[in-house]
Amino acid sequence: MTAPAPSGAAPQRWVLHLDMDSFFASVEQLTRPTLRGRPVLVGGAGARGVVAGASYEARHYGARSAMPMHQARRLVGVRAVIVPARGAVYSAASARVFAALREMLPVLEQLSLDEAFGEPDELIGAGPDRVAAFCTRLRDHVRERTGLEASVGAGSGKQVAKIASDLAKPAGQRVITRAQEPIEIAPLPVRRLWGVGPVTEQRLIAIGVETIADLAALDRTEVTSLLGTAVGAQLWALARGVDDRPVAERAEAKQVSSETTFAHDLLTRGQIKSALAETAASAHRRLLRDGRAARTVVAKFRKADMAVLTRSTTLPYATADLTVLTAAAHKVAVDPAQVGPIRLVGVGYSGLSEQRQTVLFPDLDLTAARLSPASIAGAETDADVFDHASDDAEAVEDVGDGDDDAAAAGAMPAEAGQRARYPVGGHSDDWTPSAGADVVHSVHGHGWVQGAGHGVVTVRFETRTTGPGPARTFASGDPQLRPADPLASLDWGPEPGDLGPTKPADPAAGLA
Repeated sequence: MTAPAPSGAAPQRWVLHLDMDSFFASVEQLTRPTLRGRPVLVGGAGARGVVAGASYEARHYGARSAMPMHQARRLVGVRAVIVPARGAVYSAASARVFAALREMLPVLEQLSLDEAFGEPDELIGAGPDRVAAFCTRLRDHVRERTGLEASVGAGSGKQVAKIASDLAKPAGQRVITRAQEPIEIAPLPVRRLWGVGPVTEQRLIAIGVETIADLAALDRTEVTSLLGTAVGAQLWALARGVDDRPVAERAEAKQVSSETTFAHDLLTRGQIKSALAETAASAHRRLLRDGRAARTVVAKFRKADMAVLTRSTTLPYATADLTVLTAAAHKVAVDPAQVGPIRLVGVGYSGLSEQRQTVLFPDLDLTAARLSPASIAGAETDADVFDHASDDAEAVEDVGDGDDDAAAAGAMPAEAGQRARYPVGGHSDDWTPSAGADVVHSVHGHGWVQGAGHGVVTVRFETRTTGPGPARTFASGDPQLRPADPLASLDWGPEPGDLGPTKPADPAAGLA
């Protein structure tokens, strides 16, 4: 890491990184007070379900985002509470979080639904105590406006700020000065650097580089020869504490993508299918973090001879359903037996939209997709890698956050389904309440289904503002029980930026 700036140098810049704690699970606990203090797992409960978010109570048992749900359930045991993901609610909560942040940070570089960078002018040249006081006020402000906890890190650049916020979790803050970087940052595993994924990590470990300090000690030429000119140079600079990337508002991405290089070439269709599934899920995590859906799926394949093949298919609607998106990627897969060994697989989603359609018959819908050649040259790299794409594709890997629920594998196949499926004023005759669904009762108001089966449904009536509510059991076909808009559980005003006092929920409100 670099030494402290000499006397007379430019004033110390302070970059802040704010990350909402266990965002998906925290929003569930906020809107469903009975869940507070309990080990909550957000995601699919089926045999192939994946954890999209885990509360800190669940993480205590070893559960984490992107873990198979059956494994998380085993770890947590009978205490586990599993709820389906509600993307519309997380998007609304995110909008309110960022509206609150902008009251103190006019310029925000939003990375996802739950994290962002800021660089307030008032902190230029400030000492660590003043920076710490600002971070405290920022966290308090977000909590007061939303009821959600955030962790904040501050450092000389984005890399240090991001690491600092990770070290601050949960519900904390960390200020790392230039003088502290050799002590706080240098000893960390090299995997903590932005852009170092499993393959790059193994390449570095193979030459004895295990920590950030080890990488900083190498000659720049050694690193670029191993990792490529662009990526190698950026990683080497970050390891040495050189990070002058500005904090700026991000333009809306036109494509979300992920790609992975494999240590050994893929030689069979089965290997390609598995690689596409993993890479599609990785790109899907970015899609969810953006709160959007996609209409076009692009698959990219780099052959052993470095030639690149791209294929795409376009759906008749925009969706965030991982099953449909993965099936579309499989539809355009190449066969190594015909084209030769494959070293890199990428999946990109384009035709992005904030309007999502629930997929009721994905197999039928997929037959309407049309196949056409396409190119993803110049597609954006993952938000967790670098701000600028690299020509050295083999060094660009999927880099998971580790504590970012919104970066979890796709367990949100119909996150906006309750809003899209039911018309105002009632529901379809064959509607059956399912566990975790939002419902409204003409007498008891808004609630959520705790359990259903054998002709009965148990509903917990509560929202963000009610505190833990009572549970009542009804017949599944009770005409007074109807599907509800999940956003009603937040009990906020109609505008995300309206941060004023809220009024009690109208029992009759909440229909989609």
